[in-house]
Amino acid sequence: MAVNKGFSRKDRVSEQIRRELADLIRTELKDPRVGMISLTDVEVTADYAHAKVFFSTLAGSENLEAVMTGLQKASGFLRRELGKRISIHMTPQLHFVFDQSLERGADLSKLIQEAVAISDHTPEN
Repeated sequence: MAVNKGFSRKDRVSEQIRRELADLIRTELKDPRVGMISLTDVEVTADYAHAKVFFSTLAGSENLEAVMTGLQKASGFLRRELGKRISIHMTPQLHFVFDQSLERGADLSKLIQEAVAISDHTPEN
């Protein structure tokens, strides 16, 4: 029986890709459409040919299309630079996916605050 010794190699590679991409986007990417984004997760395929890069942005949903366009236009540059920074046999194709979990969490928090405010203002019997 194999004992799980923490993260698998795939998990470590995913995390390294996330960290390196975050640094590249912050320091090297000059596209104003991208702005401030957070990389929330990276999922690589078993053969390392593709990586889904999940991101969130504070730019708002109205600017999401511009952010996505900027990331897609920069994907070749980011992949090339990533290849210089990490040592795996194949640098994956990057596929950017908007992570809605933070936005949903913010919406739920707002609804909870509104419900609490309403209950605080209702007269008690």
